[in-house]
Amino acid sequence: MPLASAALLLALALAGCDSGTDAKPSAGGGPSVIAPGRPGDANRTLSAQEAAEQRADDDTPNTADVSYARMMIQHHAQALEMTELVPDRARSGDVKRLALRISAAQGPEIEAMKAWLTAHGQKTAGGGHEHTAMPGTATAAQLTALRAARGKAFDALFLTLMITHHEGALTMAADVKAQGNNVLIEEMADDVIAQQTSEITRMRGMR
Repeated sequence: MPLASAALLLALALAGCDSGTDAKPSAGGGPSVIAPGRPGDANRTLSAQEAAEQRADDDTPNTADVSYARMMIQHHAQALEMTELVPDRARSGDVKRLALRISAAQGPEIEAMKAWLTAHGQKTAGGGHEHTAMPGTATAAQLTALRAARGKAFDALFLTLMITHHEGALTMAADVKAQGNNVLIEEMADDVIAQQTSEITRMRGMR
């Protein structure tokens, strides 16, 4: 699938010079770009043409793809932890239905990402990522407050935390679309963007 990869060209910021006006042209014409290496390998500098050809012909996972899958497994797991609190604490039927929708989507996505990592010889956890290091994740104090809340107070806090959580997922998906190389991971990121953008709009209307 084509990627005009304006996002990939953001790497020019790493390859450009201080003035920002004299990036060196490559042998293939156009500025060079920095492409993330495969897991365990260093980044590489490619011509614009080489980067486009590589993206079209080779979707071998790179470090951005692997990191995304591992982090999104943890990210989704926290969302499921939050939705599990809903049946016994929420008052709103809309919140309850939303929680079911989130659980139904993100549980299978976790399994799909684990299967993808295993298929590519990668561990399903690693890299030292913690919830607090990922965009949108709730803190331990916020989760404690959510567990303690009931009724309208729970509904309001759940929506606030889940909107932020979804927004973090959008950030992570956009990042891997810019930096990753694997087509399946890109498709997973597209699904996250489509679904969670819709759910953010719905949650904002419920507040």
